[in-house]
Amino acid sequence: MANASDEFRLASSGIDHEGRLPRKYTSEGQGAKSGISPPLEWYNVPNEAKTLALVVEDIDETEPNSSLVPWTLWVVISIPPNLKGLPEGFSGKEDKTGSDYAKIKEGNNDCKVPGWRCPTMPSAGHRFEFKLYALDDEIDLGNKVTKEKLLEAIDGHVLGEAVLVAIY
Repeated sequence: MANASDEFRLASSGIDHEGRLPRKYTSEGQGAKSGISPPLEWYNVPNEAKTLALVVEDIDETEPNSSLVPWTLWVVISIPPNLKGLPEGFSGKEDKTGSDYAKIKEGNNDCKVPGWRCPTMPSAGHRFEFKLYALDDEIDLGNKVTKEKLLEAIDGHVLGEAVLVAIY
């Protein structure tokens, strides 16, 4: 049986001790402190992993007919498995050349734009699910990366999943 400290896991220093996502990471933050992607750290990536991919969804988003539909906030692919995390405000940073982050690609969210996009919440208490996939092979999704294309491409290539849920 694996020890919990050996488990592939995802964490964020930006989420408070009650598991809440602060306002600055949403569209309801103040000015420049609005819509910033939260910092993420991960631990115990499977040794065989060739790449990591991240999907963040509001799993309590509702459509007008009240059926629950996950709303995609962020899709990130081609994360080198040797990285230990993504810094706060990583999304949308243009100058990644020559760095460990150079290969990372941000896909389109459900607002049809690349990067972190947290919509204005119609009500409090929404759960945001951050899911990090460890993959046994590199994936190429072309120029337009979406959650749907990613999930289709990684079928059969997932070595592990690390999940973090925050409440807003």
